[in-house]
Amino acid sequence: MIHTDTMELIIKNQQEQIKGLLETNRTLVESNQKLMEQTGELQQKVQELLSQVAWLNRQLFGRKSEKLASLDPNQLALFDTLANPRQEETDLVETGVGTRTCKPDGKKKESRRNRELLEGLPVVEVIVEPDNVDLNRYRRIGEERTRTLEFEPGKLYVKETVRPKYGLKNNLSLPKEGESGVIIAPLPPSPIYKCLAGPSLLAEILLQKYEYHVPFYRQVKEYRHLGVRLPESTLSGWFKPVCELLSPLYSELVKLVTGSGYVQVDETTVRVINKGKGKTDKEYLWMVRAAMEKLVIFHYDDGSRSGQTIRNLLKDFKGYLQSDGYSAYNAFDGTKDVCLIACLAHIRRHMELALDENRSLAEYALKQIQELYHIEQIADARKLDAQGRCALRQRLATPILDSFEKWMEQTYGKVPPRSRMGQAITYTYPLWPRMKNYLKDGNLKIDNNLAENAIRPLTLSRKNFLFCGNHEAAENTAIICSLLATCKAQEINSREWLNDIIAKLPYYLEKDSGKVFVNFFLMFGSWRSLIRIQVEFKYLSKKKFIFKSLSDNMSWLSLFIMSSSFATY
Repeated sequence: MIHTDTMELIIKNQQEQIKGLLETNRTLVESNQKLMEQTGELQQKVQELLSQVAWLNRQLFGRKSEKLASLDPNQLALFDTLANPRQEETDLVETGVGTRTCKPDGKKKESRRNRELLEGLPVVEVIVEPDNVDLNRYRRIGEERTRTLEFEPGKLYVKETVRPKYGLKNNLSLPKEGESGVIIAPLPPSPIYKCLAGPSLLAEILLQKYEYHVPFYRQVKEYRHLGVRLPESTLSGWFKPVCELLSPLYSELVKLVTGSGYVQVDETTVRVINKGKGKTDKEYLWMVRAAMEKLVIFHYDDGSRSGQTIRNLLKDFKGYLQSDGYSAYNAFDGTKDVCLIACLAHIRRHMELALDENRSLAEYALKQIQELYHIEQIADARKLDAQGRCALRQRLATPILDSFEKWMEQTYGKVPPRSRMGQAITYTYPLWPRMKNYLKDGNLKIDNNLAENAIRPLTLSRKNFLFCGNHEAAENTAIICSLLATCKAQEINSREWLNDIIAKLPYYLEKDSGKVFVNFFLMFGSWRSLIRIQVEFKYLSKKKFIFKSLSDNMSWLSLFIMSSSFATY
């Protein structure tokens, strides 16, 4: 009996021990699972951190070129390898004009400040004679001299405009009806009222800042070395009225760009001083490029990056709109008159960031993108027209696009969403229907690089001038950058064009001739219509203009931008 009780007790104890061991084992299993989950999370975090480190190292020490190298030399290319394609602040300060009147007694009137400023510089005289002077009835009685500071590369000089005066030889006789007793040629209009700087110097100041990325304070040093001390406030004071002079051209350029059928859009930042906060704010400039017409505009709307800004700018636009994946452009998605196109270069950048994290997947994605670019190289090598390029894309690119879309669907579930590859697919997949839209027309580009090329000079200038003094200065920056970017796109010498246009615009905007210039010159674009405008100008302004180069298929602005379009004789 005792033996039986003992055995039962022993069994009961063992069962309790087993039960405790099972509970302990269950606890250990749960703890192990939690540790495994934590380990997985930590490994994922470590992978993310390693990816960030790799990305930072690539930004600091990696190559900056976006040219794709051969990813796998042992892998056969889908298409034959071809040669690489062609690489594609401002307070108004008025400085009075140094004007002196030379009378027969030799007395001169001149600003002492300007006289000291221009002292020691070479002087080039330009004599402007009045028209139709009868020397049998008139004699020279004096002259008026007006000085402007002009610029040649590496040289400053003073251009002195001499206007001889003619009076009747017989003081007792009266001038004929409609004539004056004293005849003198009118003073040629100045780009800026009572400004010491001539057109060439004003053009150079703008070019130095926005073409060569030299801010005003550095230009001051350069001009000092050339023999003249120009305060920085004077340069900035000339900046605003020059922009106002060029603003009518900018306004019409905006109409032409937004009225085209295919534009590329992008945005960039600019620092603008906020006087209320006592610091600079990061504001935004929008860039719109008419890809076919080779026209570029920058748009500034109080620094806003909101979608409403671009919608207002392109409210009347109809055609293809190419951009990156910024959500502001989603407002045009599904619009009847606008077809959105994605940028393959932006997609490639996201995939390239995943190389150091998941090389096999990233290399596959980049290889498919590379094949799409190879198709464009084939079209370039064969010099295909738009129709031929479109047919080639439909035949060769469509299978790649469809296959890559399925690959993204299958791959996304296999990678962490927060990984570089997960983020790349998250960016790319919603844009893929837009990416396929480039197949519709052979004139469309596969990426948005033309837009980024237009922005690049501004980013270089921004690193040097650092900020704009206020919103108005930022708007003026948009005007100048638009005109210079269009010159670059048209492959026109920006110095020659800007010098020419600043010199001639005052003639066009003078009295009624400016009105006729705007109404006529913007209305017609053909070669024959422009000839009629030329004749009208001869009649209204009494200035003689000739056209040296014209093209039937170019817009009026393209003609106007050509530095040799007009010549005065």
